[in-house]
Amino acid sequence: MSKYSKDDILSMAKEENVRFIRLQFTDLLGVIKNVEIPVDQLPKALDNMMMFDGSSIEGFVRIEESDMYLYPDLDTWVIFPWTPEKGKVARLICDVYNPDGTPFAGDPRGALKKVLAEAKELGFTSFNIGPEPEFFLFKVDEQGEPTLELNDKGGYFDLAPTDLGENCRRDIVLELEDMGFEIEASHHEVAPGQHEIDFKYADAVTTCDNIQTFKLVVKTIARQHGLHATFMPKPLFGVNGSGMHANMSLFTSEKENAFFDPDAPGQLSETAMQFLGGILKHAPAFTAITNPTVNSYKRLVPGYEAPCYVAWSMRNRSPLVRIPSSRGLSTRIEVRSPDPSANPYLAMAAMLSAGLDGIRNKIAPPPATDRNIYVMDEAEREAEGIKALPATLKDSLEELKKNEIITNSLGEHVLEHFIEAKEIEWDMFRTQVHPWEREQYMSVY
Repeated sequence: MSKYSKDDILSMAKEENVRFIRLQFTDLLGVIKNVEIPVDQLPKALDNMMMFDGSSIEGFVRIEESDMYLYPDLDTWVIFPWTPEKGKVARLICDVYNPDGTPFAGDPRGALKKVLAEAKELGFTSFNIGPEPEFFLFKVDEQGEPTLELNDKGGYFDLAPTDLGENCRRDIVLELEDMGFEIEASHHEVAPGQHEIDFKYADAVTTCDNIQTFKLVVKTIARQHGLHATFMPKPLFGVNGSGMHANMSLFTSEKENAFFDPDAPGQLSETAMQFLGGILKHAPAFTAITNPTVNSYKRLVPGYEAPCYVAWSMRNRSPLVRIPSSRGLSTRIEVRSPDPSANPYLAMAAMLSAGLDGIRNKIAPPPATDRNIYVMDEAEREAEGIKALPATLKDSLEELKKNEIITNSLGEHVLEHFIEAKEIEWDMFRTQVHPWEREQYMSVY
């Protein structure tokens, strides 16, 4: 049941002196887009009558079929706390529809809903996700452009004065709480200038909406502190990159976690183990979605706590998947490879489809790897059947293209436009001459 009706929203807009509403959606590459309307157009928007030009959005449609409609999700209504009292701004997250009233096949939010419907057919009422997005704070120059100068020299769980980002991070948390987020933890991460704010798990669509809202709030409040926040996976060489670990569980009812079995080894149900088997089997293919930039693969290297090998463990943090120790309703599988440059809707859809394939086909995972994989040599890894994740965006795209489970779950429109955009990105990177090359070769040759 929806928590807001159309009348509720119209009433709140009037009471809170809302003057503008952002109708927000996400393009194929995970970038937040919005159409801003004055409050007198809100009734029209709530009746699903707001149209926009889809041909101008990455991965949407050609110019001859450009008319698209925004259908607001009423439960996503929120008033931005940082907007002025004399003219507040509110937000509604929208699904994208065709003029004939059918869901648009290229809408990432719709792609996730399609895979969730498959989960429901298998008897799962909810796919819950707890994300852990990380980000860096950099200083800006006189023109407001980001520099490479970090805001602090802090490390993991450091406090002020070492962690100079503490005040900014605290203000971000306060703004998020004003918008209804339940914050579970906020701390400095391993690298200087790196931070993490964890918020409570929710169903998949709500979580992805929250991730997009989180990014917007972080960047907005950082700018108010004279800083630039970036979710780029690896902005600096020689330090840890930013990940977005995804803690996932399937529920068959509000109080029944399908991953928990008190009588099973490790108290992990057969469903959990099969879901894990699907994740491990399809990880090389969904990596193109969960790690979608050239830069993503600078993070997935040994030595910086990011996973680069397909394995799992209940206590070891070097594999791709870790099983946190909590049990009961909190039983979950943590996939550690995704990074915050991913389109969250597509990333969660791809991982869910991998896990569901494991359940449908009863895919058993290999034995757990409880050794530090980073200190194992290639022969040792091969003996234990541990494969590496793709090393480049190009490699991951090739894995994606040949994997029918992930490609079918995303749909032809999403797949075609995503791969096209990413192959262009790879080719631009491949043909560019980088400063490292000049440093290495200009004098020698």
